Amino acid sequence: MSLAATAWADLATRPAERVNGRKAVWAAVIAVNFVGPAAWFRWGRRPAAAGR
Repeated sequence: MSLAATAWADLATRPAERVNGRKAVWAAVIAVNFVGPAAWFRWGRRPAAAGR
C-alpha cells in the first residue's frame, strides 16, 4: 500500500514531459497490486536531463 502511495505521489508531482505515456493511464496502472507501482518506477519515469 505504501509503495502505491509513493508511486502516486511521484506521479502527481512529476511534470508530464517526464512521464512515459499519459499520466491518467499510469495512475490506473499503479492501482494494480504491487506490479503497478513497480512498473511505474521501472518504466514510467523519464530521467532528468543531464546537468540539471
